[in-house]
Amino acid sequence: MKIRSRSGPPSGALSKALRIASIVLLCASGIGSRVSIAQTTNQLSGDVVLKHLNAVMTWYSDLRTNIPSGGQPSDAIYLNNAQNLAQEAVRFAFQSAEAEAGIIAAQSKGAAVGSGQSSGGAAGGGQDFAQMQEKISVTIADLQSQIDKLNGQIVGVAGSKRRTLIAQRDKLQGELQLDQAMLDSIQKLATFETSSESGSTGLLGNINQLKRSVPEVFGQPEQQKMVSPPANANQGIGHSAGLIGQATDLYREIRGMHQIDQLSNQAADVRQAAQDVRKPLRDALAATVQRGRDLANQTAPSPSPAESIRQQFQDITNQFKTLADASVPLAQETLVLDQSRANLYEWRRSMQGEFRGVLGALLLRVVVIVIALGFIFLVSEVWRRVTFRYVRDMRRRRQFLILRRVVTGFLFVLVIILGFVSEFSSLATFAGFITAGVAVSLQAVLLSIAAYFFLIGRYGISVGDRISVAGVTGDVIDVGLVRLYVMELAGNGLELYPTGRIIVLSNSVLFQPTTPLFKQIPGTEFTWHEVAVSLAPAGNYKAVQEKVVAVVNSVYSTYRDDMESQHLYASRQIDVALSTPEPHANLEFADRGLELQVRYPVDIRNASQVDSQVTSKLLEVIATDGDLKTSVSGSPKIRATVKG
Repeated sequence: MKIRSRSGPPSGALSKALRIASIVLLCASGIGSRVSIAQTTNQLSGDVVLKHLNAVMTWYSDLRTNIPSGGQPSDAIYLNNAQNLAQEAVRFAFQSAEAEAGIIAAQSKGAAVGSGQSSGGAAGGGQDFAQMQEKISVTIADLQSQIDKLNGQIVGVAGSKRRTLIAQRDKLQGELQLDQAMLDSIQKLATFETSSESGSTGLLGNINQLKRSVPEVFGQPEQQKMVSPPANANQGIGHSAGLIGQATDLYREIRGMHQIDQLSNQAADVRQAAQDVRKPLRDALAATVQRGRDLANQTAPSPSPAESIRQQFQDITNQFKTLADASVPLAQETLVLDQSRANLYEWRRSMQGEFRGVLGALLLRVVVIVIALGFIFLVSEVWRRVTFRYVRDMRRRRQFLILRRVVTGFLFVLVIILGFVSEFSSLATFAGFITAGVAVSLQAVLLSIAAYFFLIGRYGISVGDRISVAGVTGDVIDVGLVRLYVMELAGNGLELYPTGRIIVLSNSVLFQPTTPLFKQIPGTEFTWHEVAVSLAPAGNYKAVQEKVVAVVNSVYSTYRDDMESQHLYASRQIDVALSTPEPHANLEFADRGLELQVRYPVDIRNASQVDSQVTSKLLEVIATDGDLKTSVSGSPKIRATVKG
């Protein structure tokens, strides 16, 4: 009886029964609250929650990777706002999903209890396990203290009393071992449930796995700093001056607006997914509030005690908080998505204005290119008509038409390059190096081409002209872009005849100082010949001069008109007053004595015929005039005044 009078432990069977009853009551109370929540949210499922999270994550990922490129500084502001709003939406979505996972877990456990499953598995919530561990730990501590007291009493007693105390201690140690085994089992269950919920299985595991995929949103501050933005973030496009560059800019603007439209549509889909998740929660909240009002409006006294009514209000309050924890973040997410769509709409308006500017610049450049090409075509047509009207020489006309094609083609290519190329400065630098290389390697060719324009000038060379160049005298048969073709002439100086050879000279010979080029004045197809008569020492030189000049004038009179017309044409061409070409006599002292020289112009095409007539008439006069015959020493000579 003394033992019972002390606050000793109850018997082993009674203690075990009491502990089991307390655990069952504790589990039953937790299950009851979950069942009530599950009954109001029977439309909420894990698939709906995961669908919502996947939609949010897809939209957030696209907003970070498929970033529209813009050309204005405001695009960086729109992009920053869009990404910040997206991060807020992700936070609210995960906050709501975690609360929804708890509700769904309670729903599934409540269904398990209602179908008759074991309460041990249903009561495996983290909070229930903690309470059970706490109660069993208190019991173990109480048993251990009683055992310690009995050990102290056993030391000071002997006999039957000692045996009684030892028996009581053994019973308490048996109960202690049973409680420790129960505590170990509950700890294992709690650890397993925690690892399952935080692992890769189950709804909460999927939520945590998705959550770890966005460290820039839920990670530590140092992890958020380590996550760098995409490479193309906040990179604007420079407006190019080239047609290709402007077309590329226009395509980028169109693509950017299309991407913004896709992001806006995705935001609308995410908002709809959030509404689908929120609808059963909103209905459950309305039902919970109505239950509270019905309980408050009860007029008849309830058969339940006051403690039961307070417990009902507490349960309703807990249910409301649980549902609000899942519903409020969804409402906040919806507001953030609306703000994000408004930001994307403003961004698209800005990009649309930029699109109009780029399109206007592109159309203007196309119009300028078309006008430039039309102007070049007009100049080419005018050049062709002027060539056919004023250039009578067929070969010269062909050369001008070839030159027209070259110039027109070059201008066409130049306009196309200037119109299409974006970086003209780089092109100009590259073209400068290419031009320098071509100028060095094709120096002789370029020099010949430059000489060609001098050869076809006002006083240049045309087909049929007689020229003397590089020790060669001949008639020009063709003037090419880089070469000059001359039919070689040879003779005794008075009469030249073709040798049958074609001399091909580079046009660059015009710029060689040691190789002068001689050519008749345009329109003057004549040269000067002279009759040289040696006079006897005692001869009458005046009579000889008069008679020889008369002979030459008689022959010259047959083609005087042709010489005067050529003289008049040459005077008009060069705007210089020239003396009229006509025969004239000179007396000179030669090696053999006094010599009479009578110079006269002759047509280069008929020089031999004119010289033959002068020779015949002069011999006839000398043979019939005795005074002239005695005054002339030797035979007269006809020679060219200008050699070659």
